[in-house]
Amino acid sequence: MKLIAIMGSPRGMKGSTGKLLDALLKSAEAAGAETTTFALGKLKVAPCVSCDACHKVGRCVVKDDFQQVLDALLEADGFVLASPNYIYSVSAQMKALFDRCCGPIHTQALEGKYGAAVVSSGGPGNEEVEKYMLRFTNSLGAWAVGSTGTDLAHIFNPEKLPQALQAAADLGTSLVEAIRTGKTYPEQEPGLQGFREYMRSWLVTQGERWPFEAQYWKDRS
Repeated sequence: MKLIAIMGSPRGMKGSTGKLLDALLKSAEAAGAETTTFALGKLKVAPCVSCDACHKVGRCVVKDDFQQVLDALLEADGFVLASPNYIYSVSAQMKALFDRCCGPIHTQALEGKYGAAVVSSGGPGNEEVEKYMLRFTNSLGAWAVGSTGTDLAHIFNPEKLPQALQAAADLGTSLVEAIRTGKTYPEQEPGLQGFREYMRSWLVTQGERWPFEAQYWKDRS
């Protein structure tokens, strides 16, 4: 079982987000997963330039590290998105990756896979970022297993830190178990099916504009 973690914090695994992600990954590994972490702060993932190449030819033509991250996601059984809360959203590094996934979203490239989210926050508001990352997970066609997040009051409090780390560890175990058992989430199914059908019905009409994606959905019909 392959599990990919994408770390969006510029501090990598050294910061608060890294502490939570590390607890999750150790738990997932103990449950039998093989994990690989991509630290976006050490990679070059440029913003989307809106060239439409992914829609026309099926591959991003910007020359940087995005494709290796996407290839790993496509090969994995599940993934974890980890980011600090930067003004009620993900980090710039993570947002750049999200925007570059427009093609995979159009083709529902991670359909049937499983994702989870980890957020750390200097104050309140991590729930909003967790929800955003889980919505992104669904937009790729994947099941959203769950999320966990905490603030600095827990991270720097010796009495509260174990609780935050345990929540992350529990999420790691749940993610592996969901993959192993092929778990489904009935409450997510209408949204996933509706978005998938929207993409199919719209993109099959875009043959002249976006030939790759139009043909992709025609072949799946």
